[in-house]
Amino acid sequence: MHADALAEVLGASDAVLFDFDGPICDVFRGLPAPGVADELAALLITRVPALEARARATDDPMEIHRMSREGGGDALKVVETALTEAEVSAVSLAGLPVDGSVQALHAARESGRRVAVVSNNSGECVRRYLFLHGLLEVVDEVIGRPHLRPDLMKPSPHPLLTAASSLGVAPDRTVLVGDSVTDIEAARAAKARSIGFANKPGKHASLSEAGADAVVLDMRSIASALA
Repeated sequence: MHADALAEVLGASDAVLFDFDGPICDVFRGLPAPGVADELAALLITRVPALEARARATDDPMEIHRMSREGGGDALKVVETALTEAEVSAVSLAGLPVDGSVQALHAARESGRRVAVVSNNSGECVRRYLFLHGLLEVVDEVIGRPHLRPDLMKPSPHPLLTAASSLGVAPDRTVLVGDSVTDIEAARAAKARSIGFANKPGKHASLSEAGADAVVLDMRSIASALA
């Protein structure tokens, strides 16, 4: 999408919200997600055997977490606790931040805008990673997934509305940088703007079709537009 569209979106925003897994960190780079999903599925199946087929059919830890809610409070708590522990371990092995993300975070802060990370990952793992890479002080707020409420994760607007309230900014004066269709859907539901980060082939089209106000191929584009 043209640079003027990106500038327009950012110019109309008083706060920049960054998704975590994708725009800032490849969370499961060092601890592959399918292995984590297998472990979570095993935990879930011991408590809710009827979910075995569905749990074994996905390699996405977040889907196991969403599914665990069907098994009641005990299953949900056990799976969420294990997922959080896995995420905290994973970010310690995830390596350097995504190219351009550090520059984008600093540029957003230096532009006078409020800055938040809004993630379906746990707040614990996000804070751990930001601390490890000297970025915690660049961010005003970290909004991780709601405790024991996977139904309020993105694409629900709840995390974005929570971030906007915490930052003291109207939702329609925020912009979310995200790499998934669910990010764009959450932004639209919250009446926020969105910038799609097309970090893999095919994502430019899917993010555009979902309604992203701008799409970038490189996080440096956001840093440059904010400078």
